[in-house]
Amino acid sequence: MRRISFVPQKREFFDLYNRAAANTVAISGALVGLLDEFPDGAENRMRDIKELEHEGDRITHDLIDLINRTFVTPFDRDDMYRLAGVLDDVCDHIDDSAEKVLGYGVREVRDEAKQQAQVIQRCAGKLSEAVGLLQGFRDSKRQLIELRTLEDEGDDLSRRAIAGLFATETDPMAVLRWKDIYEQLEEAVDACENAADVLEAILVKNR
Repeated sequence: MRRISFVPQKREFFDLYNRAAANTVAISGALVGLLDEFPDGAENRMRDIKELEHEGDRITHDLIDLINRTFVTPFDRDDMYRLAGVLDDVCDHIDDSAEKVLGYGVREVRDEAKQQAQVIQRCAGKLSEAVGLLQGFRDSKRQLIELRTLEDEGDDLSRRAIAGLFATETDPMAVLRWKDIYEQLEEAVDACENAADVLEAILVKNR
């Protein structure tokens, strides 16, 4: 039988959120390495990404289990579930992006995809900084603004990459493959922004 805690285990919650955020930084770094060095070491990089995605799942499971076992949580229970979910989403979209690069039989990674991966990594870094300020509900406005600026940069990169694809690529299958990859990379950036939205809502409620 699971133990129900009536005392808020604040440190344990925030430690888990920080681990989840750090994991987004690690997996985004692995994606950058995969794309920058492709095809060298691609299988090993993919294994690293997959393991980090599984680690994100484990952390999410631990967070949800802790929330369910704790009678009084450090902030709104629904927001806690939501934050755990959006952090995990970042890892899922990065994993999906890497799988598409390998699964589609790409021979050479385009520069635009490498740039998108770098934006994802920078977004994850800002997200991790903001999550690090969550305990005590300290001000993370600067980090969240910078993250949203990066999200705009990512959107612009995606639009230009897809436009360039249609303008220059003559192979219809290559157009389909790369359009899907670019859009999946953009989903990873958007997932970081979604996490920023959840964090901002939590801070507004708890000030």
